[in-house]
Amino acid sequence: MNVNGKHYRSIWLHTANPGIVQVIDQRKLPHEFIVEDLKTVSDVFTAIKDMHVRGAGLIGATGGFGMYLAALTAAGQLDSIDYFKAQAEFLKSARPTAVNLAFAVDRQLEIIRRFTASSTLIERVKKSALDIADEDANACRDIGKHGVKLIRDLEAKKSGNTINILTHCNAGWLAFVDYGSATAPIYAAHAAGIDIHVWVDETRPRNQGARLTAWELEQEGVPYTVITDNAGGHLMQRGLVDLVLVGSDRTTYTGDVANKIGTYLKALAAMDNNIPVYAALPSSSFDWNIRDGLTDIPIETRDSDEVRYVQGLSNNSIDRVLITTPTAAVSNYAFDVTPSRLITGLITERGICAADETSIKLLFPEMQQKHG
Repeated sequence: MNVNGKHYRSIWLHTANPGIVQVIDQRKLPHEFIVEDLKTVSDVFTAIKDMHVRGAGLIGATGGFGMYLAALTAAGQLDSIDYFKAQAEFLKSARPTAVNLAFAVDRQLEIIRRFTASSTLIERVKKSALDIADEDANACRDIGKHGVKLIRDLEAKKSGNTINILTHCNAGWLAFVDYGSATAPIYAAHAAGIDIHVWVDETRPRNQGARLTAWELEQEGVPYTVITDNAGGHLMQRGLVDLVLVGSDRTTYTGDVANKIGTYLKALAAMDNNIPVYAALPSSSFDWNIRDGLTDIPIETRDSDEVRYVQGLSNNSIDRVLITTPTAAVSNYAFDVTPSRLITGLITERGICAADETSIKLLFPEMQQKHG
């Protein structure tokens, strides 16, 4: 997508040195655009855990490149599957909720099992990492193609009047390799000349909506307004929201959606006001082993200081400001689970389906055998 008119993906290999993985340090946005070099598995772990990179698809792609760096820095252990298993577990421990990380790392581990001690191992793992990134970008592009149909339908119902879409957190191209999941239909609609406007939840505590989604939309020229997290229900009651579009860090094969904390509350408000809620996700975000999202999806809890402090630009430097007492008791859940009954549908690279087991498996018939 665009940064000051120049196309970027959210992760790529250094053009002059393919042994370096480059990412955008999202902690600095929107005030500073910094490209960071990742050279070791530890660099990748830190980038994921400390949220230099974040978002389901990008975390997965970064984990895939992390396994490539593991092969590059194996120091004579290219024939040791135990070494690679340890690197894989290390990377997967960086963040527990987004299933894409385990998906990508385990996929790389299978490549390594097949080619351990082969002279082509490094190139095979490198190609696989690039494939994972390309597949993520292509899936998000196709999510946009399918999802824009929902916006076209709303345009017809509203006789061409502005379509107001509410988002939560950042499920944009910064959260994936390109296009984004929840933003892909928005970008497709904007490119098609549909009159749209986006309500952007600030998304406390790290403000990914206000910092990242708003910045993305501005770069693409999409009209938007930043709102406080608690304003969504009020806007819905006033008829100012036509559609809620969110992402997903993990979705069960029964349609329960784990996403950034606060998504559940938006879905409840939308149900009360008869507003459709769609979760957009590539197939890599499905967890085909979990039926009950409320009990079985691991929910990450993060550092209390993310709540105690806010970050912003002050006197031309990025600073943190304490907003509680230094010793305030804090609970910082990073995600919640929205039950399938509150989700109108799922937008995937294969199409749109209802958020239930039967509909999901009709879209992904290869998974029928897994659960009968």
